[in-house]
Amino acid sequence: MDLSPAFTLDTPPREFSARLPRRGLRTVGRRHRGRLRGRRIAVLLAMFAVPALAAPGGWQAFDIGNAQRSATVIDPMPFERSGDSFPGSAFYYLAPDPALRIGDGIRSDADGAIGPVDPLVGPLARALRVDNSGVDRTRALQCLTAAIYYEAASEPDQGQRAVAQVVLNRVAHPSFPNTVCGVVYQGSERTTGCQFSFTCDGSLARAPSRFFWQRAMLAAQAALSGYVEPSVGLATHYHTIAVHPAWDRDMNHIRTIGAHMFFRWKSRAGDAANFRFAYLGGEPLAAPHPRNAAADRVADPSLDPLTLARAFEAGLKAAPGETGSQANAAGSVRASTVPTYSADVENRGGDGLYRGDRLPGGQQVRPEYANSGAWIAQPGT
Repeated sequence: MDLSPAFTLDTPPREFSARLPRRGLRTVGRRHRGRLRGRRIAVLLAMFAVPALAAPGGWQAFDIGNAQRSATVIDPMPFERSGDSFPGSAFYYLAPDPALRIGDGIRSDADGAIGPVDPLVGPLARALRVDNSGVDRTRALQCLTAAIYYEAASEPDQGQRAVAQVVLNRVAHPSFPNTVCGVVYQGSERTTGCQFSFTCDGSLARAPSRFFWQRAMLAAQAALSGYVEPSVGLATHYHTIAVHPAWDRDMNHIRTIGAHMFFRWKSRAGDAANFRFAYLGGEPLAAPHPRNAAADRVADPSLDPLTLARAFEAGLKAAPGETGSQANAAGSVRASTVPTYSADVENRGGDGLYRGDRLPGGQQVRPEYANSGAWIAQPGT
């Protein structure tokens, strides 16, 4: 019996072929042809370069018009000439900057000019930036945020910006305090009749919502950084649509935003020239005034917008050094009033303590100091 396997382990040899890379191989003929090509290029360059170097005047044929010729001769400045310059001499030959005048990029709030005017709204406000010290900025932001939150927390963004603009318009008008906190908390010492109702009706006892407070703060930050809400112009008053005070019939209704109606004065008190959008600082505490029972028994003319406007116009006519006709022609004159001093200051002399009659030459200067600032001996004598 044949036990040999059915297959054999001896397999026939296979054909083998290989291809060697030829890219790196260079024949002798190829190297010889490369040398000849380099020699030909060198000969061609020499054929053009040698004649050009021998006759440089021939290059004029390659000129492009009059590109190399200048019609004007620029003389060197004195500090560029040898012997006429010294360290820093160039400074004396610099052209002076042109002096800007009012209207050429500089605007003054004292020129009485009217700013932008909207055909539907009327004169627009200008930017009032509160960028003073950290104390003024912090207090102004706190007070304006409170006014926006308690007066218009549920209003749209435009309504919140409009409330902020009314506050800043009052800051710019001489009939109101010239600080943000002074405007917001005006009349808060009264139990009723404050300028902004939340300052005297107990609303401040409620803790504000964090979300709506942050939203109101964003509107306040924009207003204090110079943003102007154009939809309300120079509005100084507003009220909700749920009430109808007697004074709104004699004022210009600008528009209604959300639940608030915004107004400005029809009289001269509402002229754009009376607004001074220049912040001076001096913010009081960002808190309501202490309650004063005596304030409730005294009539406050600032509670009635019409009475306030008439008092402002009377102040213009009674301005010192002007007749009534001159005051009517000058719409930006502020009434001069004597400040109110405390009882202690009044007992010591009141306004007389701050007059300028104690300067050299006055009768209240001690004799040994009467000649302060004068020459002991004239120089050169």
